[in-house]
Amino acid sequence: MGAPTTPATTGTPPRPIPGVPPASRALTRPRRRLVAAAAALVALAAVGAGSLLDLRTPAPKSTDAPAGAFSAGRAYEDVQVIAARSHVAGSPANEQVRAHLEQQLRGLGLETEVQDTVAPEAGQLSGAAGGATVARVRNVVARLPGTDSTGRVFLVSHYDSVQTGPGGNDDAAGTSTILEVARALTTGPRPRNDIVFVLTDAEEACLCGAAAFAASHPLAADGGVVLNLEARGSTGPVIMFETSRNNAKLVDIFGRAAPHPVGTSFAVEIYRALPNDTDFTAFLDQKFVGLNSAYIDGGAIYHTPLDTPASMDRGSLQQHGDNALGLAREFGGTDLTDLRSGHDATYFPVPGGLVRYPGWLTLPLALLAVAVVAALGWLTRRSGRASTGRLAAGFALTLVPIVAAPVAAQLLWLAVTTIRPGYAELLDPYRPIWYRLAVLALATAILFTWYALTRRRIGPAALAVAGLAWLAVLGVLLAVAVPGGAYLTTVPALAGALGGLVALRARQTGPWPVVAVTAASAVGVVILLPTVVLLFPALGMAMGGVAALVAVLLGLVALPVVDLLHPQAGGQRGLLALRARRLAVLPAGAAAVAAVVLAGVGLGVDRFDAAHPAPTHLMYAMDAGTGQARWLSHESDPQPWTDGYVDGVTDVGGDFPGLGDGELRAGPAQSANLPAPKLEVVADATAGGERTLRLRLTPQREARLATLHVDTSTATVLRADVAGRSVPVEPRAGKWGFGLVFHAPPVEGIEVTLTVRPIAGQVALRAMDASDGLDALPGFRPRPPAVGVVGSHSSEMLAVARTYPI
Repeated sequence: MGAPTTPATTGTPPRPIPGVPPASRALTRPRRRLVAAAAALVALAAVGAGSLLDLRTPAPKSTDAPAGAFSAGRAYEDVQVIAARSHVAGSPANEQVRAHLEQQLRGLGLETEVQDTVAPEAGQLSGAAGGATVARVRNVVARLPGTDSTGRVFLVSHYDSVQTGPGGNDDAAGTSTILEVARALTTGPRPRNDIVFVLTDAEEACLCGAAAFAASHPLAADGGVVLNLEARGSTGPVIMFETSRNNAKLVDIFGRAAPHPVGTSFAVEIYRALPNDTDFTAFLDQKFVGLNSAYIDGGAIYHTPLDTPASMDRGSLQQHGDNALGLAREFGGTDLTDLRSGHDATYFPVPGGLVRYPGWLTLPLALLAVAVVAALGWLTRRSGRASTGRLAAGFALTLVPIVAAPVAAQLLWLAVTTIRPGYAELLDPYRPIWYRLAVLALATAILFTWYALTRRRIGPAALAVAGLAWLAVLGVLLAVAVPGGAYLTTVPALAGALGGLVALRARQTGPWPVVAVTAASAVGVVILLPTVVLLFPALGMAMGGVAALVAVLLGLVALPVVDLLHPQAGGQRGLLALRARRLAVLPAGAAAVAAVVLAGVGLGVDRFDAAHPAPTHLMYAMDAGTGQARWLSHESDPQPWTDGYVDGVTDVGGDFPGLGDGELRAGPAQSANLPAPKLEVVADATAGGERTLRLRLTPQREARLATLHVDTSTATVLRADVAGRSVPVEPRAGKWGFGLVFHAPPVEGIEVTLTVRPIAGQVALRAMDASDGLDALPGFRPRPPAVGVVGSHSSEMLAVARTYPI
């Protein structure tokens, strides 16, 4: 494994090295060893740089770009209009955005309409905590008819924002991209297939706009291909992170038609396992096929007031548009009658494109990697470079850095958040690069320390085989549990083992052993280094241990090259041996110092200030019947500003079931002169022991949501309709066992029909509405410049509730 070793020239006769022919020892003389190490490291650095450069976003095109090209400059003009201010579903600001979208699409000559309906939620979002969730939505839908359509291609993004920010990236990026793609498509020949542009409403609230379109719009009746465009940050490469099942044909088209194809089957597997949803979820529920893409770095601004047009990386916008336009043209000209291939593909980016192979190869490749590594171990033992005992000991000891590095990374972040607790409320720090580098330095320090301590006793060959063995074993485990992620360890293990076999069989004098192990390590760099870089923004620093684990796996792949940094194995005695051991720990010591320094620089550079405020969460809730009010916060360890409002902990589910169950920080607040939502009985009929109530719930303020709950100790809810739409009756724990949550309620109110079986004489109902903005409340003290708003759907919420006995 690696170049064979030979003793240094000393005054003492050297010990012979078993199994190493004299002709093969020339490369490992000290001077040549240093040259080989330098050459190998430069080669791997070049490969790593090429892999990372391939993840760069393209240069944004200006407004004078050719008519048929995507221009981030032109799209950005729409971003500025869409994200001029917060435009939550149902608000006047959202109506203005919708009018702009209609104007732009109609101006392109497209058939454009607004789907105005009431729809249930898709997925399991925050609204589900308060009960069955619906919303009034107004989707903007435009169609570019195809010349000989075999199906429909849907370009989808949402145009509403959260209440806490203008949505400059989430999702003005996707919405403006679709407008610019529509413009580009209308300037050239018409596509074969219909292209439908769907700009959905109420995504942030409940995915209700997408659910309404996918389930009930005539254009969606026959399904089709969906390209959903999202953003969960402000910068970074656009990643295709989710697909429909049996995606091999879709991935093949993505790999050849997207100009900048960044995506991994590992990301798809992880996202499928997480409780996350986008509009894409609603389309998958209706058996559509498609791809979901987003840029995700810069997550500190996500859903906050800082998510402005100015925060957007226009290179990310350009990549969004280049890929969307390329895919729209490709799918627009493809026979769409059969895009399901019967299996998922395994795929990952490499410089210049996307490697992909059938998912059914995953387990055979993993087993092949195990077999080739086993063959390498056998040949290593047979050549005398390691005994069976040392191979076994190496395998056992290699588990140390695999476990220690992620644990140390998590402990490092625990220490950082103890010093700076405000990080707990952020997806990522504002300037995360220093902390990311600190985690990588820490993983490097652990790997190098482990190697320096075990190399002399176990031997470099045994440790190299052990590292590959662990990757091969992990490949089999991933192939069974997470097939799309198995390539991460299977391919590097297979390449490393083949390189090791070549190095062991190379008998001639020359560089071939070093070339073989360096080439094998390069395969690991191409696969694992981009994964490390992409994992940090995907999971955030709170899960930096995952990136540390992958970094250690990369180090294990490169152990034969790492070994060139150490003095040659065998032959040292006395003072020379001591000096060799001291030199061996230098890289580990340097990496450990770097980890501490980088973490310290992160703390020094990434301070909270007016431009990068500490996130805080605050709500106001009042019972209009009793006049009691309180401040509420979900901060577990309140920031100093929040601490001025809240003290103890309370469970709000009993008084404000529309906020969901669970304990929140709470503190007394002054009662405000605010009306409760109005609840009127439109009709009341009893028959056969069942009572049917037709009710009208009308917010008395500009509310973004209204809720209605039934005290199930007074009646059992049998059926429920909201605005003529049946909703599921799923009892919840607690006093208010049935509830409805209605987003973007119209000013004229919501009609609710409840069929109940009475238990007591009167049915008790709890009505609540919620609006945004705390500034006008008595006792509210404005935030200082360095204190900001956390990106939460309940931040700045003002809720008023009242119980109505009927």
